[in-house]
Amino acid sequence: MSLTSPAPSSVLALPAQYGDCPYGPPPAYVQASRASSVTRSVLPDGSKCWLVTGYQEVRAALADARFSADARTPGFPFLSPGQRHLATAKPSFIRMDDPEHARLRRMVTKDFLVKRIDALRPAIQEIVDAAVDRMQAKGAPADLVGDFALPVPSLVICHMLGVPYEDHELFQSLSRTLLDNTTGQDRVTEAHQDLMAYLTQLATSKQAQPGDDILSRLVARDDLTPQETASLGFLLLVTGHESTANMTAVSTLALLRRPDQTALLRERPELVPGAVEELLRQQTIIHLGLARVAKESVEISGTTVAAGDGVIFMLSTANLDEDLFTSETGACPTELDVTRDARRHLSFGFGIHQCLGQALARAELQIILETLLRRMPALRLAVPEEDLDFSTESIVYGLRSLPVAW
Repeated sequence: MSLTSPAPSSVLALPAQYGDCPYGPPPAYVQASRASSVTRSVLPDGSKCWLVTGYQEVRAALADARFSADARTPGFPFLSPGQRHLATAKPSFIRMDDPEHARLRRMVTKDFLVKRIDALRPAIQEIVDAAVDRMQAKGAPADLVGDFALPVPSLVICHMLGVPYEDHELFQSLSRTLLDNTTGQDRVTEAHQDLMAYLTQLATSKQAQPGDDILSRLVARDDLTPQETASLGFLLLVTGHESTANMTAVSTLALLRRPDQTALLRERPELVPGAVEELLRQQTIIHLGLARVAKESVEISGTTVAAGDGVIFMLSTANLDEDLFTSETGACPTELDVTRDARRHLSFGFGIHQCLGQALARAELQIILETLLRRMPALRLAVPEEDLDFSTESIVYGLRSLPVAW
């Protein structure tokens, strides 16, 4: 099957629109996955690509070196001009292939190993407890996003990178602009330049006054250019707070919507690590998928993807695989079941580009949920559920705010 000249009726327009229910991926993606693991699709600029939705197909392809993550490769699929510019102007290692990818990733791998993150758990717990203290002192109602979910991972990544937290409004605002799939190219360019300039200046200051942090260690190396140092800092700062903040909010909401599951976690706190995996699976926040381009002809589930064809791998639909994720209790994959074995989910990707910060994200989410369950047993929504505001235009799905009381 060739990508060229597809029948118009069989082509899915990307990105698909959300339906009436905001808690899962757009219905068109779920419908496509039920019909076929591979669907011909069209991008906003009119170019064609493939949408891969099946678990086995997504997992295998993400580990296949014939698919390039290098956004500079001709045929790489983009959902907006702004995202094209962000991914190609000064790419980070997640938009590179080996050996460039491996060389740069190795620079920071040790900082995110499980052993290193476990040593950070007491510090993370202090940050989480202090955030709960501030929220409780401020009084209800509170915005769980602005008052808790965003400050916690921001403080953690600032601590690790050596970024002054007093600058959080700057980098959080720029991050939101950069992750908004509707942001125009000129605004993306401006926001990218502003954040890179900030990090370059910060890295330069650390050459004169180094600290015990990642940026200080990077600027001390003689095998990194200033541009590469700033790009590494950019990637870690943006991804290090935005994804965990969104995951915190949607996870809390998911539990508030299922008081039976919340009660079970309070009764059996040892289930929290597994519950985090289940929430990562069920609430997959990368709703727009992971983009790649075929470097040579590849067959996926009987469909030939030609060299130069763009492909988008849908983690959200892959994580709804009924064979893998129907729980022992009989709960279907769309339902939340904190006792489910969800460890095989693909929310952190797969293969050599699997999320570098997954150990940190797991530790933060485990500590956050355990603390909220223990310290705020009466936590509840402070507005009707239908009034919640979801950030559906962002690359990282989440909530703009989450009003709560207790």
